[in-house]
Amino acid sequence: MLEEIFREEWGRVVAALVGFLRDIELAEDAAQEAFAIAAERWPGDGVPTNPAAWLITTARNRAIDRIRRERLLTEKTALLARELADPPEDTMADTTTFPDERLELMFTCCHPALALDAQVGLTLRTLGGLSTEEIARAFLVPFETISKRLTRAKHKIRDAGIPFAVPPDHLLPERLDAVLAVVYLIFNEGWGGGRVDLSAEAIRLGRLSSS
Repeated sequence: MLEEIFREEWGRVVAALVGFLRDIELAEDAAQEAFAIAAERWPGDGVPTNPAAWLITTARNRAIDRIRRERLLTEKTALLARELADPPEDTMADTTTFPDERLELMFTCCHPALALDAQVGLTLRTLGGLSTEEIARAFLVPFETISKRLTRAKHKIRDAGIPFAVPPDHLLPERLDAVLAVVYLIFNEGWGGGRVDLSAEAIRLGRLSSS
């Protein structure tokens, strides 16, 4: 059950956190922690009515805790604290509605400022939920190479201030072409390499980008 929810909700949880935190690396770490907590609690407590909302709320609270502990982002901490006012995760988990920001995240991952291979890897990681090991195996590239590539891409998005947003109308056609090119590469890699999961993920991402 948890594995199925992970596949279905990972991209949405990460996208919601990136929209909130503006930091892909921090968002992924917080999402992973939330899923780990779910794996511990849900077998005994039961799956929440709204799993995505529970995961997003839990991950947001963990991200705030991390920022406070490290004391690296004082200004961002104050902003997050004002917006959330430290709501208990259990009171928000089943009732809060969060926007689906996966499309914004897709355009961020496929921004032309990033190299094409980084766009593909980052899309698979953040929206598809594939691990770095899985991405390395899919593209027959060493783990260290993919890991460094993804880290550089995340840092470039953060440091260059690449927007987390759907492009304005006049830029949308060319940017959408780039997104669909990445989706096609993922599908082609899955189809040619016999990776049904990659092909299925490309179809899901294609439907999302055309919605």
